[in-house]
Amino acid sequence: MADGTKAVVDTSAADAAADEAALAAAIDEFADGKAAPADDSSSDDDSSSADDSSADVPSSDDPADVPSSDDPADIPSSDDPVGASVGEETSEITAPLSVNEIAAELAAGSASKPKPSAAQAAEPAGAARRQPTDPQPTVDPRDTATLPRTLPAPLRHSGDKIGHRYRLEECISQTETFSSWRAVDEKLRRAVGVHLMASGHQRARKVLAAAKSAALLGDPRFVQVLDAVQEGELVYVVREWLPHASDLAKLLVNGPMEPHEAYQMVRQVTDAVAAAHRRGQAHLRLTPRCVLRTDSGQYRINGIAVDAALRGLPDEDSADDAERADTRAIGVLLFAALTHRWPYPEDRYDLQGLPKGLQNAAPDQVRAGVHKGLSELAARALFDHPPHHAEPITTPEELAKAITLLPRIRQPEPELPAFTAPPRHNTHALPTAPNPTRAIADPATAPLPPSSRPTAVRRTRRRLRRVVKATAWTVALGAIGVASWQLVDNLRHSGPAIAAPQPSVSTAAPSAHAAAHTPVPIPAKAALSYNPKGGSEESKWALDKAIDGDPNTAWPTYGYDDQFAPGGYKEGTGLLIDLGSPQPVSSVTVQFVGTTTAELRIPNAQATENLQKAPLSDFTVVASKKPGNSVDYTLDNPVTTRYLLIWLTALPKDTDGKYRSGVAEVKVSG
Repeated sequence: MADGTKAVVDTSAADAAADEAALAAAIDEFADGKAAPADDSSSDDDSSSADDSSADVPSSDDPADVPSSDDPADIPSSDDPVGASVGEETSEITAPLSVNEIAAELAAGSASKPKPSAAQAAEPAGAARRQPTDPQPTVDPRDTATLPRTLPAPLRHSGDKIGHRYRLEECISQTETFSSWRAVDEKLRRAVGVHLMASGHQRARKVLAAAKSAALLGDPRFVQVLDAVQEGELVYVVREWLPHASDLAKLLVNGPMEPHEAYQMVRQVTDAVAAAHRRGQAHLRLTPRCVLRTDSGQYRINGIAVDAALRGLPDEDSADDAERADTRAIGVLLFAALTHRWPYPEDRYDLQGLPKGLQNAAPDQVRAGVHKGLSELAARALFDHPPHHAEPITTPEELAKAITLLPRIRQPEPELPAFTAPPRHNTHALPTAPNPTRAIADPATAPLPPSSRPTAVRRTRRRLRRVVKATAWTVALGAIGVASWQLVDNLRHSGPAIAAPQPSVSTAAPSAHAAAHTPVPIPAKAALSYNPKGGSEESKWALDKAIDGDPNTAWPTYGYDDQFAPGGYKEGTGLLIDLGSPQPVSSVTVQFVGTTTAELRIPNAQATENLQKAPLSDFTVVASKKPGNSVDYTLDNPVTTRYLLIWLTALPKDTDGKYRSGVAEVKVSG
């Protein structure tokens, strides 16, 4: 101004107008969906005060603060179930996830997370944060939905100890959420398998619950869960380790299975899964990597309930769905074993998938020479609409019954090596008589020189004389032996009177004696478990397999940490054979699983009152202990009894360090 003072221009009205215009433009952008929605996953944002709301509104002076949905980096990865699931689940532990399994998990994840409505998406972020919160939240702290979906697996190294007991040796597989190790139980000095997971993970509680329920199953056909513990930030599951077992995926590398081997696999796996479902357990992830064959030819199943929990696969809605899932999985195993192909389009487990034109085709339509009965069984278990309008099989129990109705598939005879006749070095062998016709007809055979013929004739005569002398001596010694045997037999039965030996050799008496002792098979009516110290019946589900006439099936014992010994944990375990009625027994043949020591006993009158709980002293030993795989107990004098006790006193050591045996077949003769 003219007086020298500075003019102060009031710009508050202009600034206020500019701010209002910028705020209106930002609101329009939010309404049009050009800005990213605010992150309202944290409960702390819900409790933010109104004083901080101005910080949430982007300023027109700093356009970089306005998030844009066109930039994928601005989208939080933790809210993206697709990216988290695919990156996590495609890693391998026992088997990779299939396309169907990934789709099922993504569908379950998207269904569990509600989508925002259009009105909610159109609201500004600040308005969402200013929503009132419940002063008394009713969230259950046990609800795993509040836990993080993806949490890194705990980092461990070889040599680390878990639970002050398990020393980690080798990492078998590693995913983003859990790792699997081969470890050593330093307390019991045995190899074990260990799964590690962060205790704060959303799946941790389900993994613990699945492991504890699997441990209560107690079926030796499943790989046993030994421990399941949450310790600080760590959850670990300990299971048996079978170092010499081969999974089904490795067995199928060189080609399909023979019909008998495929039959044994599907029968043992189905029986085990059906027994688990009767106790309310389901596997839900039965793959070729979960089916293991031991050195003894027995199949064992790994990862029941635990593998599905580790992978985070969605639970089945009902028991019927779980039974159908496991039945279909068994059908897949049988299909792959018969055809050496994977029954779906993708390639899995080093097996080539089927082309689309062969979908829903039975195994005998995929590969020539497949066993007809097993092919139909696989199609009925695998497909909801089997070929030829066959009835589908939807439960493991139905599948087990269908397997028993199959005609018996015999084990193929082993191929004998080609026999090559060894060179003859016996100078006393009789020469082959010359064939003058052949000698004349064959011009390549030159006649002997005249000077050598007398020498060959004399040599032939000497050999004939030696043979005649040896035959005469043999006949004379045989006659003397038979006469001596008859003399001793007459002395034994006629007392002081001595009967003269017969001058001629007669075979009538020995034949009549042998016919009098011809064994007569006695069929067994039932088999019972004998445990004098009480407790549950040992392997009750397989008692009939000891007397079913099939040596390929067996009644297995439990696996024991220590060998049977007097005064120990157990002195032995027994199998009772019921003949239905008192029978004269002269011999018993028992085929064991592995070299087993056992003795044959019969009960006295006191034992029959409470046969399965009677003390061992109420059973009389009629045949001593004999170790072996197949043992014949021959009695000096026939014993009339209804019950026989096979008392096992020493078991072979299995590949997993357990003492375990079994009775494959019992044959009784009178």
